[in-house]
Amino acid sequence: MQVVSISSLKGGVGKTSVTTGLASAALAAGIPTLVVDLDPHADASTALGVSPDDQLDIGRMLRSPRRARLADNVVPSGWVEHARINGSSAGALQAGAARAASSPSVLDVAVGSAYTGIYDRPDLGRRDLRRLSAVLAGAENYELILVDCPPSLNGLTRMAWSASDKVTLVAEPGLFSVAGTERTMRAIQLFRQEFAPKLSPAGIVANRVRSGSAEHAFRLSEMESMFGELLLTPHIPEQANWQQIQGAAHSIHHWPGDSAKNAAGLFDTLLQNLLHPNGLATAGSVRDRSQR
Repeated sequence: MQVVSISSLKGGVGKTSVTTGLASAALAAGIPTLVVDLDPHADASTALGVSPDDQLDIGRMLRSPRRARLADNVVPSGWVEHARINGSSAGALQAGAARAASSPSVLDVAVGSAYTGIYDRPDLGRRDLRRLSAVLAGAENYELILVDCPPSLNGLTRMAWSASDKVTLVAEPGLFSVAGTERTMRAIQLFRQEFAPKLSPAGIVANRVRSGSAEHAFRLSEMESMFGELLLTPHIPEQANWQQIQGAAHSIHHWPGDSAKNAAGLFDTLLQNLLHPNGLATAGSVRDRSQR
């Protein structure tokens, strides 16, 4: 099982869109996956089409983590039923598609809520930082756990990092987003030293890239210089119909049209690169601006 936090310091860069895109690719590939919606806005829960009954949301599970029964409180994504109706995507990973055909698809959600906001403080202690780890102790049935973090470096993000094997950062190729990503990489280094020595950066996803933009091309080149192999490929282009897809609570793999099909293929490749155990640089490889 791999636990991957999806983080960004700057809001509005499409972090939740990347989380749901990776979840869509995992569903299409037949990888049993749990999405933990740790952002108090709970946008990932909305996009994943969950319909909870009396299950506890993730905030209330965090309140009593050792008594929370994760298996009793996760909610299946509405995408699973869409996948059964529509069949496997042609863009799914070949090995995963074979596995998906032979076993039931699993995409569950630990539903987000505003209640998690009580833990989003900068002064969260070591005991509180372990709350999510305690909740996920009952998650052995999943191969992949994606944690959608709030756009900050406060308590909830640090709690997610404490429970994670890897951190994936999402950035737009813009000045403020790139600067925020550099600060976040350094924050990961410090966090590893003090709290989580086994935590590693899974890489950086360049999102909402406009192919005809000279500014985006310049910033992508800057990111390659700063982060090297940590800048994951492929880059995710700006998708005009993302709001429509998320509003309809559909996965990108089961949305009609060539644009969605192409985006689904990109997320298939991105997921494969993200989960590949070799070839990633360490957090220490981030280069200081003054050294370039």
